[in-house]
Amino acid sequence: MLARRVNDHPVMALPRTILVATDFSEHADYALEQAAELAAQLDATIHLLHVVTIPALGGPELPLVHPQVMHDATLAAQRALDERVASYRDKVSMGPPRLDVGDARDVIDHAAEELGADLIVVGTHGRRGVRRFLLGSVAESVVRSAPCPVLTIRAKTT
Repeated sequence: MLARRVNDHPVMALPRTILVATDFSEHADYALEQAAELAAQLDATIHLLHVVTIPALGGPELPLVHPQVMHDATLAAQRALDERVASYRDKVSMGPPRLDVGDARDVIDHAAEELGADLIVVGTHGRRGVRRFLLGSVAESVVRSAPCPVLTIRAKTT
């Protein structure tokens, strides 16, 4: 994504393809709102991604989640993605929403590579200490492994 050099220093090109990962939380909705404002100013396209995660404890031969539950969760997620895309379509260029199944950390990186994303935007809960250790941090993992720059957005505090 380095476009040119100024005074012999590389300068990053402005993003044209922005991948926004959402878990449908208020933090993710705020990140999408901010990404849409940025994309509108840059004439960029947003690709909204949600990852349905399958619990890892059961394994493929002993699933913990009934297939109908996964089907229902996937349909609900697709509706939520479609609603968010529809609500921003008049404000900014929106690519087709993307719904994948797997580990969000890996899927986000893979989707960014497939799309040729110039920027990934993720919301963050801002957890610290034991809560972050126990719950993990998708945003932190993506920052460490992403194939392009990552913008993390912490929700407004009230």
